[in-house]
Amino acid sequence: MIIRNANIFTENCTFQKGDITIEGEFITENSANSAGDGEQVIDAEGLIAIPGLVDVHLHGCMGFDFSDADEEGLKEMLRFEALNGITSVCATTLTLPEKQLSAACKRISEFSDEKGAAVVGIHLEGPFLSYNKRGAQNPDYLRLPEVEMIERLQKDANGLVKLIAIAPELDGALDVIAKLSGKGIRVSLAHTEANYDLATKAFESGARQVTHLYNGMPPFQHREPGVIGAARDFDECTPELICDNVHLHASVVRASFAMFGDDRIIMVSDTMMATGKADGIWDLGGLKVEVKGSLATLVDGNSIAGSATHLMGCLKTAVKQMNIPLESAIKCCTKNPAKAIGVFDKWGSITPGKYADVVLLDSDLNIKKVVLRGKML
Repeated sequence: MIIRNANIFTENCTFQKGDITIEGEFITENSANSAGDGEQVIDAEGLIAIPGLVDVHLHGCMGFDFSDADEEGLKEMLRFEALNGITSVCATTLTLPEKQLSAACKRISEFSDEKGAAVVGIHLEGPFLSYNKRGAQNPDYLRLPEVEMIERLQKDANGLVKLIAIAPELDGALDVIAKLSGKGIRVSLAHTEANYDLATKAFESGARQVTHLYNGMPPFQHREPGVIGAARDFDECTPELICDNVHLHASVVRASFAMFGDDRIIMVSDTMMATGKADGIWDLGGLKVEVKGSLATLVDGNSIAGSATHLMGCLKTAVKQMNIPLESAIKCCTKNPAKAIGVFDKWGSITPGKYADVVLLDSDLNIKKVVLRGKML
């Protein structure tokens, strides 16, 4: 396959007019001037070509959740993501009993579908979270961090656990964070009451990310900067932003880009099962959630309960409604998340040797074509 005349988003995060040559599942060096017999040629004149998006925080869509989906549910979710330009994901679980998390890790790690987004990792959001900042996480299953439990889940996941959320104020949390940092699992501070000093200690112990920055943590104040200020001051920290126009005001998103820069920010969707389906009452880890348009809230308590906007929708919102530069938004949805979870060698940019996941967009950022691992969807 050859994609011709595209305005290509390159690995150095600029646009360059050119062609993309694909052999099998991978992007190759563009050495041929003409297509071979029977080779598929796509004329992308007037379109931009970006890497397939990488979402490291999404719980579900199309009426299914990664925590409990069977094979059919996984197929539906991953195909929905791929059709919307999200070609690789960290399937994200909820705060649940270990037995249920174990089963989810096994199912997710053993599943693949050539027409769906690749599962490049598992993200355990819970159960090691603060009760007072639990948001839409089920309080019945919250517990203290335990390395042994995480090791059991990692074994069930065949080594696919890449990211885990922890509230650093919990007993033993700093020790667990330090031990996990040596096991190749990225720790994200989440659903926490930690102050600036404790968050700084967590980063010094090995934490490197913050889950949905601003949500589920103390606010950024002039004398109490909290987790947000600590994340700003720790250069290796990558904060997640949900740019759905629900979780964050546009001004806060712009301020965050000014504070952190586009080398560090990771845009995520945090979608729940209602994404792609009609408004109504849905389930989230045993809690009832009401979805109206882009807003998902707990029926009991009105806390925001995840998102109903997929990552391509968040990218478009960031650019079109929040005035984030297109190059920055794409980078924060592709290169940055892929680097954070250690899969940038195969995903996250249009580079020879990487999987041929390419999304062609028009000038209004509407999807025109999706190439998934070398095949047109």
